[in-house]
Amino acid sequence: IATFAAALGLLASLPATAQEEAAFKGKTVRILVGGASGAAYDFVGRAIAAHIGRHLPGEPAVVVENMPGAASIVMMNHLYNRAAKDGTAMGMPLNGIVLEPRLKSLSRDGSNVHFDLSKMRFVGTPAQQPQVLWVWHKTPYATLDDLKKTPSNFGSTAPGGDNFILPTLANALLGTQMKVITGYKGVNDIFLAAEQGEVHGATVNFSSLLGKPDWMKEKKARILIQFGTERLVNLKDVPTAIELASDEASKQMLRVYATK
Repeated sequence: IATFAAALGLLASLPATAQEEAAFKGKTVRILVGGASGAAYDFVGRAIAAHIGRHLPGEPAVVVENMPGAASIVMMNHLYNRAAKDGTAMGMPLNGIVLEPRLKSLSRDGSNVHFDLSKMRFVGTPAQQPQVLWVWHKTPYATLDDLKKTPSNFGSTAPGGDNFILPTLANALLGTQMKVITGYKGVNDIFLAAEQGEVHGATVNFSSLLGKPDWMKEKKARILIQFGTERLVNLKDVPTAIELASDEASKQMLRVYATK
């Protein structure tokens, strides 16, 4: 649960001799990101790539490769079946992938899942941050009550992704009326759709909005809800979904996605 609750999970098949000095010398380590370029997962993956090499035996070169598709199933299938098994391939999937074998939210019959998490090694969690629900500043939505009273359109990549699950949970547990529109390749496409009036907003990792400094400075994105267990210092006026839930069962369900 701790790994699932974190924003990102880092997986790899590391060799038993990974601590030997020459294990990675002269090699290139690939970090496979199960999301589109420019999204929060991509940002964190590239931040890791810039520093992790000097902490590995032999100080290998490290590169990032984006493999978006089916909420990380495409990347995970590649990592498990085709990528090198010598420790030079790591994967950064969307967090929902950890529960896929049990919940089958991404592949209902399991036919698209060709990996076994029990045979993969979790290396660590590179970031812990909440998801936030935001709307474009020109929309009529300023509070949760507005989302309850008036139907809205929220952008999403695919069923099973956080940007699909969280609006769906909010509808069920908080009484909002968000219609989730899927099919966007990545968060940047959703940002563009909001600017063009195609959708009213979305849910994203908070770092995705921090990656839009002009938006933050000019308050173009109104953050209405954060999905952590407590309010972030720099979002002290934004309520958590747990605070907004009216019953304990709903609060407990929302804690599953809380990461702080």
